[in-house]
Amino acid sequence: MTERHILITGGAGYIGSLLTSELLRQNYRVTILDSLLFGGESILPFMSHPNFRFIKSDVTESRVIRDACKSDWQKPDAVVHLAGIVGFPACQAVGRQVAWKYNVEATKMVFEQSADLGVERFVYASTYSNYGYAEDGKPVTEDTPLHPQSLYAETKIASEEYLLSQKDSTCAPLIFRFATLYGLSPRPRFDLIVNQFVLEAFTKRQLIIYQRGYSRSFVHIRDAVNGVMLGLNAERSKVQGQIFNLGTDKGNYSKNDIVKFVLKRIPETVVEYKDLTFGGDMRDVTVSFAKIRDNLGFETSFDIDNGVREVLFALKSGLIRNPTEDRYRNAQFIVQ
Repeated sequence: MTERHILITGGAGYIGSLLTSELLRQNYRVTILDSLLFGGESILPFMSHPNFRFIKSDVTESRVIRDACKSDWQKPDAVVHLAGIVGFPACQAVGRQVAWKYNVEATKMVFEQSADLGVERFVYASTYSNYGYAEDGKPVTEDTPLHPQSLYAETKIASEEYLLSQKDSTCAPLIFRFATLYGLSPRPRFDLIVNQFVLEAFTKRQLIIYQRGYSRSFVHIRDAVNGVMLGLNAERSKVQGQIFNLGTDKGNYSKNDIVKFVLKRIPETVVEYKDLTFGGDMRDVTVSFAKIRDNLGFETSFDIDNGVREVLFALKSGLIRNPTEDRYRNAQFIVQ
């Protein structure tokens, strides 16, 4: 039997590189499309693997998926679309026109080409940032009205709306709204709250925190990858045209809660709280993950303490020699 073939846009990134590792471990064929904006070190270990192929390509190129399928490999069974400008600071930095091009127009083009080629499943990485806040203060579900607080969320919602309009396509769209990720992957990121807090506490012994009481939702990167794997392997009827919040009810915390986890491991850290005096991502929301648990059987194996401990170990041991380098963050600014 021929191995299933998965094509990942943005596969050299934080999610994609770890997803690639897991797919190869489970004997899939994997093609990565990536422009290597943050370098390609994350995929170097895969280059000699017989089931791996890398194509340097920008996701906005007009024939990006069609050209990737001109080979002796069979067409992809599924496309996982991760490429884009990720996070509200990065989208603010490039502006609306560029953000829309990479996050909305590219999504439409990649999906259309996937459908034309006969790809059976299209997995889209969205975000719980789309909710913004909960009108009634209750945990938000996939059916809760959306209140985007950033350009990033606006682009994600526009892409979701397009994909949902294609829900009857032979290429089954599946949307995951990821919680805020943390933990280590082959392409580390330090512009994510948990990882950033650990870095700041370790290098400066100081944390300056904004929006201390705001509720956020968190999930470990490895658990998130396992959720994507469930989506790739689930029966078509369970996922076609569906949105799933990807995370755990046990991962709903305030920023103040995250600080406590960091102080447990780096107790000498001085914490200073400040009011938010600039425009930023004002999410304040608790998320329900009942749907993915009940429909796909998703469960998590890691918690915040695991994430803090592993990131701190990587820093202490020198696994990541220069963690403040630009390549470890999608933008040079984060609201703490």
